[in-house]
Amino acid sequence: MKGGLLVDNKFINGQDKNLTVRKTSLFFAGDGFTVYDSKGTLVFRVDSYGGPNNRDTDEVVLMDAQGRCLLTLRRKRPSLRRRWEGYLGERTDGQKPIFGVRRSSMMGRNSVTVEVYAEYECNEYLIEGNFGQRSCTVVEAETRRKVAEIRRKVDASTNVMLGKDVFSLNVKAGFDGAFAMGLVLVLDQIYGDDYVEVGEEQVHPYAEDR
Repeated sequence: MKGGLLVDNKFINGQDKNLTVRKTSLFFAGDGFTVYDSKGTLVFRVDSYGGPNNRDTDEVVLMDAQGRCLLTLRRKRPSLRRRWEGYLGERTDGQKPIFGVRRSSMMGRNSVTVEVYAEYECNEYLIEGNFGQRSCTVVEAETRRKVAEIRRKVDASTNVMLGKDVFSLNVKAGFDGAFAMGLVLVLDQIYGDDYVEVGEEQVHPYAEDR
């Protein structure tokens, strides 16, 4: 398989794709997400899988708008650092993961490594930046080419920075949007304690920056 294809070629585009990600609960990391395109059409969803004890949750499922399971993210145990693995579709016993995600082991380094296990064009990505502040970039480890970016969202009508429960996911041309959203779910599990800032503005999830 070539390029950014990993989960589903339906979510690979010939040009950059801007998605709006909205957290469906404001109180706990990992309580669910809805993801919209620039026209306000639902693209992905993650139903509530957490709560106050969500750190004990071992699996997260990414679905398309129709509820079809695209990707299962599972916490790898035991592990000295937070490690997750991704499985195509609904995970079954004995199924092998297609990628793994781990935090950097280097002190002071705020990055995450994504290792793709199958025979793809790129077999390692780095996620650099601060997910808690909604400012991070996914790059190919070898070439440093950007494949996805997570950024704070600004309401174009008021020029107000929106709360962290609504943010932008920019998927670069040729990269799998479902894979990118799967990485967002893992980041939320790893860094989700810093998810919400009380008192920040909120608007409709697919209000676009223009």
